Amino acid sequence: MTHCVLILGGSFDPVHNGHIALGAHFCKLLEPDELRVIPAGNPWQKERLLATADHREEMLRRAFEAQQLPIKIDRQEIERKGATYTIDTVRAIRDEIGPQASIVLLLGIDQLNRLDSWHEWRNIFNYVHICAASRPGYPADWSQMPHEVAAEFSRRKGTLGQIRSTSHGLTYLTQDLAVDVSATDIRLALQHGAKPASLIPPVVLDYIEQFHLYKD
Repeated sequence: MTHCVLILGGSFDPVHNGHIALGAHFCKLLEPDELRVIPAGNPWQKERLLATADHREEMLRRAFEAQQLPIKIDRQEIERKGATYTIDTVRAIRDEIGPQASIVLLLGIDQLNRLDSWHEWRNIFNYVHICAASRPGYPADWSQMPHEVAAEFSRRKGTLGQIRSTSHGLTYLTQDLAVDVSATDIRLALQHGAKPASLIPPVVLDYIEQFHLYKD
């Protein structure tokens, strides 16, 4: 069977149940050899990150290992100088893994709705497949999606079997991921002394409390 790697990137400030659910959902659907989780270094579309790279990496490790998913944490965006772009990341992973492997970039529907703002977004399909999942509050509504993104995503639509057995260039959208979590809401809750235990894995909440993160 074709070697398969799923890519899940993000700020993970902190990692929460929405991230876990997205990774676990596509691990179940595609049965990958590896779930590569990539914490952002200097994401050009985001505000300043609050937790350090080392703290975010350790929270990721604890969260995904608790789910017994085939995780590998990739530090390339943390170690990259300057702004970090997804196109550079997927190109580097393709160069590392080789031309035959199936590499799949995982997105939430809110990210998909902004895909046309990403640097060289169309070229991303030259290196990976893109699988996206809707969530409550962000339904997969083609009429609300940027026209160019909707057209490209529809044109490249593939089956799970095709994505698992080919290297890149296809898309897939699932609408049954019923998890709605906001990292912003979690940080606000933590800053006010609340414990959003229903939103983040217990091992992550324990880590946040141990190191007094998100208190300032």
